[in-house]
Amino acid sequence: MSEGIKIRNSIGHDLRKSMQADCQNCFGLCCTALNIVASSDFAIQKQAGLPCPNLQSNFTCQIHSELRDKGFKGCTVYDCLGAGQWVSQSTFHGQDWRRTPEIADNMFRVFPIMEQVYEMIAYITEAMSYEISQLLTDKLNEQLQTLQHLSKLDVEALLSINISLIRIPINDLLLETSEHIRNKLVITTLGKKHGRKTSHRGVNWIGKNLEGKDLRATDFRGAYLIAANMQNADLRGVDFIGADLRDANISGANLSTAMFLTQMQINSTVGNCETKLPYYLRIPTHWHNKK
Repeated sequence: MSEGIKIRNSIGHDLRKSMQADCQNCFGLCCTALNIVASSDFAIQKQAGLPCPNLQSNFTCQIHSELRDKGFKGCTVYDCLGAGQWVSQSTFHGQDWRRTPEIADNMFRVFPIMEQVYEMIAYITEAMSYEISQLLTDKLNEQLQTLQHLSKLDVEALLSINISLIRIPINDLLLETSEHIRNKLVITTLGKKHGRKTSHRGVNWIGKNLEGKDLRATDFRGAYLIAANMQNADLRGVDFIGADLRDANISGANLSTAMFLTQMQINSTVGNCETKLPYYLRIPTHWHNKK
């Protein structure tokens, strides 16, 4: 591996790991800018642009320690990857929508856009952290530079972004990265004649029992894995981009090298202290004390 690739691997690794929400430096944007639909995840219904009734004047939640008990499980799952504090402190230069109400509408419109930019940055930086070719690394780095530039645009420019067009080349690169990593894993660990199907993109495996299964290098892009039992499964090298993992049981599962997982996906699952996660993810607080 060239020195240049090693440097970019390190940059990608460090950037992805650093993408953490900092609620203390955010003006409660997830509690105001987003639409909430009453469901098993949320006890109330709320339109985008209206503050949640639990949001206090200092932008903290008055039921933060009781969210799950009070029917707000969705709040404990949500993660903005750091987009909230960036919009609050950089895009709007520390102005909050309460003291400066004239910026509220634009701030609430910009936040979902920045969320998507940050999501793409997270995927790109993770992809850069893998052992891939110089050409692919260069392409990923080029997209990273573009996304970082977009994140620094002013409000008017951000509101004019066509996110769908930006996603197309990034999606192609993430697919190429995934196929490269998974194919290499198949050859080195399963063998060329392993005979196991590894493509399950978009599969509907809601509630499926996958306990203890060897699912290494599987493509679960966009898969429905709601309430699936994946206890003690080997999920290394699995592509989870866009997969629905709500209430999936990953207790004891090995996801140490799973690809394109987000904190939000992991927060929606059931796990324990024996679950192995990728380097950039944190153990959800609701897993604590579960053996």
